[in-house]
Amino acid sequence: MKKQPYLKFYDDPTKQMRMRIIGFLFAIMSLNLLFAARAQDKIEVWGRYEVTFETKTSNNPFNVEVEATFTNGDTSMTVQGFYDGDDVYRIRFMPIRTGRWSYVTKSKEKPLHNKRGSFYCTEATGQNRGMVHVANTYQFRYSNGTHYYPFGTTAYAWTHMSDDMENRTLASLKNAGFNKVRMCVFPKSYDLVKEIPPRYPFEIKRQSTNNKGNTNIEWDYSKFNPAFFQHLEKRIAQLDELGIEADLILFHPYDKGRWGFDALPRDVDTRYLKYIMARLSSYKNVWWSLANEWNYLKAKSVDDWMHIAQTVNANDPYNHLHSIHGATATYFDYWRPEFSHVSIQDETPVLSTGPAAMLRQIYGKPIICDEVGYEGNLKFRWGRYSPQTMTRLVLNGVMAGIYVTHGDTYLYTDARDTVFWAKGGKFRGTSWKNIAFIRQVVEACPNPLQMADISRDFETSTAGKGYYFVYPDDSSSERWSFNLPAKNATYEKLAPGTRFKVDIIDFESMTITPLPEVFETGPERDYRLYDKDLKSVRMPGKPLIALRVVEI
Repeated sequence: MKKQPYLKFYDDPTKQMRMRIIGFLFAIMSLNLLFAARAQDKIEVWGRYEVTFETKTSNNPFNVEVEATFTNGDTSMTVQGFYDGDDVYRIRFMPIRTGRWSYVTKSKEKPLHNKRGSFYCTEATGQNRGMVHVANTYQFRYSNGTHYYPFGTTAYAWTHMSDDMENRTLASLKNAGFNKVRMCVFPKSYDLVKEIPPRYPFEIKRQSTNNKGNTNIEWDYSKFNPAFFQHLEKRIAQLDELGIEADLILFHPYDKGRWGFDALPRDVDTRYLKYIMARLSSYKNVWWSLANEWNYLKAKSVDDWMHIAQTVNANDPYNHLHSIHGATATYFDYWRPEFSHVSIQDETPVLSTGPAAMLRQIYGKPIICDEVGYEGNLKFRWGRYSPQTMTRLVLNGVMAGIYVTHGDTYLYTDARDTVFWAKGGKFRGTSWKNIAFIRQVVEACPNPLQMADISRDFETSTAGKGYYFVYPDDSSSERWSFNLPAKNATYEKLAPGTRFKVDIIDFESMTITPLPEVFETGPERDYRLYDKDLKSVRMPGKPLIALRVVEI
């Protein structure tokens, strides 16, 4: 009887070995594919998970509503999706806790309805610290509990420049030490910003040019331009990689009728806000600044701004930081719950530490002076501070427990020139270096700074038990007699017999000089404790000097 061919095949040891090898390789490939599929289903906490669908609709795709509810144990969150062009719909979600998340979609469009899936959320790694939140009334923390101190700069229209210019801006920010950037969503038309932006937020319905060469654009407000927002997202993600918060200005008055984005009807405002919330809320480094100089947008009333604030809060499932900024000394009702912190344009609070500390007590919220004036050489008084003045204003705010935003406004030719405050590019001043040094000193503190004995002592700040800064108002003083207030904010009172070391910190030359002496507090006298031997410190006799006094 003849052997069957397949039996003959297996009688060949070489062929058996080949089959085993092929089977082994196939198994490895299958495992790799399985691992790859699982890897795609994992994301870090505070990362961004995205569900994508491709489908055509007969109606305006920007009118299609789709949402997804994500569930993890007893936590459930519903987020809105959006149309991203080319028949693509996206739903983005930022998981706020680890573990298995499952989701189900909801939409009137059948291809988008009742779609299910899940992913696993892992612990954060590297520099992923999560979102920034308000903490302890006056301060900020990341989601992981790390203190966040806002040392920001300004580059209003940097995402509306050429790719080369925007890349130069990112390169400057990478080495500057800032951890927040104020930036506009809409393009800007201003004395120092005349460029035609490469892309616009809405689709163009009609475009014409008059006999003077001016371009008139009629917008289709029912359709967004996904490329505009994709570009903005790209830059926000790059800022996140640098550890920088994107303080997004949603509306501004620097349009002057050129595009009409400063006078959109309320229904268009609402539509725009819901779209940008759906697109960007899942980015952990986003803040919402409802407006820059809100009172200069004449087409909008206070009621309109409250509607905008409520729309933002209702459509941001993660409760990102949110505020509104007015023109000089124009304050909004910042104590309202719609605002997480105070964002003001006023140098008065930081001309010294006292007013800054008082303002903090009035609002009971974190205070950021987002515009006190800028270092530069402009003809405008707000844009011609010296590096020393810019640094002093930042330092005054920090010592009082509030924060101040930097700006670089040097101009050497005309509107074609690059002014960082307006367009980004390269810093031309020097105060950014001093501010980076201030940030290093502040981040080395055990706790955020505040006045130790508010309303009574405007020179002594505290960062906790046994950790002080003395920032003399009179920089010409030759000596400082060692003395500290008995009161130490909300911390334990200072006791006699406490021993201290002192460092002289020069914020202009960016040096720290430890003193060899040891100081020891004597008995309390009239609410203060002096060195028991009445020792003193010889001062450098120059501005921007502080003494760091730390318990041994």
